[in-house]
Amino acid sequence: MPEIVLTHVTKRWDKFYAVDDLNLVIEDNAFVTLLGPSGCGKTTTLRMIAGLETPTSGRITIGDRTVFDSEAGINIPPNKRKVGFLFQNYALWPNMTVYQNIAFGLSNIKEELPKYDMEARKTAALLSALEKPDDVVKTIRECVDKKGKLDENKARIKLIDRYTISLFGARELMDFGLHTASDVASAAEAKRKELRARLEAAQAKCKAAGYTFDADYAYVKDGKPVTEVRKLSKEEIDLSVRRVARIVKIGMFMDRYPAELSGGQQQRVAIARTLAPEPSVLFMDEPLSNLDAKLRLEMRSELQRLHLETGSTFVYVTHDQMEAMTLATRICLIDNGLLQQYDAPLTVYGRPNNTFVADFVGNPAINFIEGKGKQAPDGTITMDILGGQKAVFRPKDPVQIAQWYAAQEAADEARRQAEAEKAKQKGYVEKGNKDILFRHHIAMVDELEDFGDEIVATEEDFVIGVRPEFLDLRDDGALRGEIYSAMPTGMETTVKVQVGEYLLTGVVFGGVLYELGQQVRCGFRGDDIVLFSKKNGRFIAQGSLTLA
Repeated sequence: MPEIVLTHVTKRWDKFYAVDDLNLVIEDNAFVTLLGPSGCGKTTTLRMIAGLETPTSGRITIGDRTVFDSEAGINIPPNKRKVGFLFQNYALWPNMTVYQNIAFGLSNIKEELPKYDMEARKTAALLSALEKPDDVVKTIRECVDKKGKLDENKARIKLIDRYTISLFGARELMDFGLHTASDVASAAEAKRKELRARLEAAQAKCKAAGYTFDADYAYVKDGKPVTEVRKLSKEEIDLSVRRVARIVKIGMFMDRYPAELSGGQQQRVAIARTLAPEPSVLFMDEPLSNLDAKLRLEMRSELQRLHLETGSTFVYVTHDQMEAMTLATRICLIDNGLLQQYDAPLTVYGRPNNTFVADFVGNPAINFIEGKGKQAPDGTITMDILGGQKAVFRPKDPVQIAQWYAAQEAADEARRQAEAEKAKQKGYVEKGNKDILFRHHIAMVDELEDFGDEIVATEEDFVIGVRPEFLDLRDDGALRGEIYSAMPTGMETTVKVQVGEYLLTGVVFGGVLYELGQQVRCGFRGDDIVLFSKKNGRFIAQGSLTLA
């Protein structure tokens, strides 16, 4: 499967930048989720890679092929990019059966393809099936009901799945009549003799024309496969349809219409139709959003399995951070057209680049606690939090706050200079949807209305991020509080603890019951608590937080 590379890709409409200077590498066989709030640019990014949207500038390559380059004037159309697209609304033809829906795109393919002898290929598959005739008979007889009547359609589907043959091959195998023969071994041997003669005739014909067969009965000449511009044969189309039906387990629904299927079954048909042309990359735009919660969970599992079985590169758009966390090998988190973080899910969760990433990923949401203090010579930071409570943050890895700020300011200055140079270029359009600092939310009992007033922060102002699982309710905790709310689910209980005028969210695992107003003590556990700068909202360090 190919690697996808986006280089300085920008898409704007007038002054609105939907995607702003995006650089991204999607590796072979990756499952990448494009995550972010509505309107952040994730679907636009997906559509640009697929060719459904034309970037304003930049370059996109899929494998070793450039599919878009604004400077070179390259823009390969979607149908030539070898990609599959799975839409949110499935887009199935209501007047076509499941089989016809899946086969529709295959019947329109006309390109340079290997030349096969499909009859010889089918004959070889039947010969292979007849090596164990008793298994063929057993498979067919499994489809006999209590009244002794054979369900031929079910039997054909079982033979298709067991022996990886087409419907035409399954019909011929049924017509051999092994399941009704008095002497199965003799009947099978007679059919094998016929099939061997047929295969030898095909090989002789191939040799007379100056060709040889490869293992799949494709024509080869001088060691190279023979190709021709053609459409797929009915046998090839059927084999492809049956292959993808087997993957998504919809073989029994081939004669039904979409209206006769459940939402999950329709989703499987849409996936099968997308997989049938064997795309090098599979794009999915919120494909599970129309399903109920239980079915959505089941389909997530199916998509994971599908990714493993097909070996394809998956690019998946969602605004559901739980989907992104559970499915992806890497998460690409976007906000206001800008890439915020591109990392493995647990890295995004545990080591977020900034307060926006920390807030967006995680359910229940992260606790933000503001603190003010200075760094001591030993590297620890002593600060006041939660209305005057003394606390000490100990970084997991050494960090000097003054040097960290100096490096941040130097990088910001370099970006400003680059923007100034870009503004001098011909055709430059100033960004209308300006980038603003994310305003983190401090949970309080009585919250004041946010009027959007600008907050002036210094290098001594910090924001501490505490994931709910790191809030430790224990008898010897340094903080006194009371239970503000408790929501047990059986496996865990989500609690909100009121500490003074502040609210902290925690997760207690197990069937623990709390009463509202119950007095508790709590603290913070572990060394994965995150420290951000309040001045720029960026990640400084991970570490532990202890209370005086």
